[in-house]
Amino acid sequence: MARTTDSDLAPHELRVLVAVADTGGFSAAAGTLGLTQSAVSHSVRGSERKVGAVLFERGRAGARPTPAGEKAVAHARRILRLLDVLTAEARGAARSEAAEGPLRITAFRSAALHLLPPALQRLRARHPGIEPRVRIVREVGRGTAGEVADGKADIAIATLGGSAPLPPGLVASGLFEEPYALVHAPGHAAPRSLPLVDWAENCGSHTRGWWAAQDWIPQATVEAEDDGAVLSLVSAGHGMAIMPALSLAGAPASVDVADLGPDGPTRQVGYVTTAELAGSTVVRALVRELRATVTRGVSLPGGEAGHQRTKL
Repeated sequence: MARTTDSDLAPHELRVLVAVADTGGFSAAAGTLGLTQSAVSHSVRGSERKVGAVLFERGRAGARPTPAGEKAVAHARRILRLLDVLTAEARGAARSEAAEGPLRITAFRSAALHLLPPALQRLRARHPGIEPRVRIVREVGRGTAGEVADGKADIAIATLGGSAPLPPGLVASGLFEEPYALVHAPGHAAPRSLPLVDWAENCGSHTRGWWAAQDWIPQATVEAEDDGAVLSLVSAGHGMAIMPALSLAGAPASVDVADLGPDGPTRQVGYVTTAELAGSTVVRALVRELRATVTRGVSLPGGEAGHQRTKL
């Protein structure tokens, strides 16, 4: 039987590391945990001694994780979450009950608006004991997958094959291939000649390759923070945009949506979770409902005659 050693971090030490990272200081972490500041400081020093690395930079402004500390805190969050899942699933199995407990979900904006709601509706109906908690994160840089890697989410709705590689220890699976379309203000005879309105968002290699091969796409003259702002700008006549189908599910009647043809760009939308949580009942329950939602189809509203009617 395996035994703990003096170098093992105990759960209470992991909670201290997470609290210091979340609150930005030893004093604030002590208040959160109901400990004294000296107890928190002692715990962190003990953890650093066991790990063999400085985990926090101390200063007048508080405490900030070092690169080693960022990795330690991410692993601490994931380990603590696994302990919670272990307890919940063991109790559920002992009572022969359905899945229950919190389920932390992160998603980019258009997925949170149009893909998650029907999936969560069925999830709640079949598993009333599951408590979904949804955070919307911009799909740029590490995006939603980074939230899972950092232990802040159990599962992410993510763009797969994007500019950032999947962090170590995570697993991913596709849900559907999402087509892009051209959106512009109605009535324009040559929408491809309009200025480009764009925003930063992860996309797949196929999308990047297609984009690079199009000599008619100009440099963006307007850049927005999210796809909702892009639609508003296009609707007001500031240019055209090339957008994925989920973003266009909220397209107003004041824009037209044009198909980019059979060779048009697509991106793969899927989910990302940790290798450990992939088999948990709460994550598997959500995945089943996401796949059922995709199978049934996520419709884009018709609106004006120019709107493209697409099913994912």
